[in-house]
Amino acid sequence: MQLGALQTNPALLSNAENIAAPSVSKAMNMEQIDAAARDFEAMFVSEMLKPMFNTVDIDKTFSGGKGEEMFKSFLIDEYGKQVTSSSGIGIAQLVKEELIAMQSRADEGKLAQNMHGNSKAPKGDSHVR
Repeated sequence: MQLGALQTNPALLSNAENIAAPSVSKAMNMEQIDAAARDFEAMFVSEMLKPMFNTVDIDKTFSGGKGEEMFKSFLIDEYGKQVTSSSGIGIAQLVKEELIAMQSRADEGKLAQNMHGNSKAPKGDSHVR
C-alpha cells in the first residue's frame, strides 16, 4: 500500500505541524533567538573581563585560597551577565539580527524544497510493509 509523502517523510510532517501553528512556533523561535543572542554577548563580555581579573593581586587577609580559584570563573561569568542585562555592549542586537536573517534564509530554502518535492527521505520509507 502506497502512502502519501506527507505521511512517510518526517521532514514534511514537521513542516506541516509548523504550518498549523505558525504564531506559536515563530514566538518560540524569537524567544530562543533573543536568549541565544544575550547568552552570546554575556559569554563575550566574560571572556573580555578574564584578563583584567588575572592582573588583580589577591589580598591575603580576606581572600585567596582554593575556593577563590575555583569560583573566580563563576564570578566573572555573572559579571558578564550583569553587564549584558543592564545595558550591554551592543553585540546581542547584531547577533539577533544575523540569527533572524539566517533563520529566514533557512525557512525560504525549506519552503522551496518542499514545493518542488525535493525532500530527501531515507530509502524504504516510501511505503508501509
